[in-house]
Amino acid sequence: MISIIITSYKEPKTIGRAIEHILANKIKEKYEILITAPDEETLKAAGIYAKKNKNLKIIKDKGLGKPAALNLIFSKAKGGILVLTDGDVYIDKNAISNLLILFKDKTIGAVSGRPISLNSPKELMGYWSQILFDMANSLRKKRSNQNRFLLCSGYLFALRKGIVKQIPPNILDDAYISQEVWMKGHQIKYSEKAMVYVKNPTTFKDWIKQKKRNMYGEFELKKYKIPSMRSFKDEIIYGLFGMFRYPTNIKELFWTITLFSVRLYVWMLAFVLAKFKKKELRKVWQRVESTK
Repeated sequence: MISIIITSYKEPKTIGRAIEHILANKIKEKYEILITAPDEETLKAAGIYAKKNKNLKIIKDKGLGKPAALNLIFSKAKGGILVLTDGDVYIDKNAISNLLILFKDKTIGAVSGRPISLNSPKELMGYWSQILFDMANSLRKKRSNQNRFLLCSGYLFALRKGIVKQIPPNILDDAYISQEVWMKGHQIKYSEKAMVYVKNPTTFKDWIKQKKRNMYGEFELKKYKIPSMRSFKDEIIYGLFGMFRYPTNIKELFWTITLFSVRLYVWMLAFVLAKFKKKELRKVWQRVESTK
């Protein structure tokens, strides 16, 4: 049996789309869809689909963050494979089958999907998102082919039930899960064909907010001795050689230089938060409205 898990928070406008795209997948195995959210608006919007589909279950969490919501769902999920995604993204019609096929290899404990940016590359924020997503795709594909550790994308990934039973409250859940899978002797693979479509920030303020919280989470990983696919050093080295392959004209070259500079700036912001202010990740994790 497969358990498909959607974690959500204040996403009544997008949760329906997320559910519909999951239902559009042709899943041969018996499955259940578990949707968790703390707010009534999202639960009500998801409940419309639950009334029509017996495989869909609604679970209210306490609003203590995504790790706590996942811990709750893990205790209730019946499937041997857990497919994790979010309520503000939607998956390709073949995404789930492309994840599941790799689990035929018993040594594989988790499989990451591929995020695809919905933002237009003709606009600054969209161009940035296209570069960063494509670089992440190349890096995950390379590490997967080399049988190296890789971080699963929180937008869409799957793992075998039982490998991870409890996630600490103040940590990047996808990174912690990836580490647990790897440290317990399982392989992590990447499915480039398991696509999940993501709306990225459309304003500079929201972009800074999102990247700051993500990079702050990178510092939190070190507390648990979790390896990362990115670091400040990687940002300098890989960024220089990676980002500047993309510009095709003067405007894009300027956008790329700006992206590189702003990424370094956000790393410094995150460093100050982590090393001096030492806030909990849950308090740094601010909602990004323009991604909804």
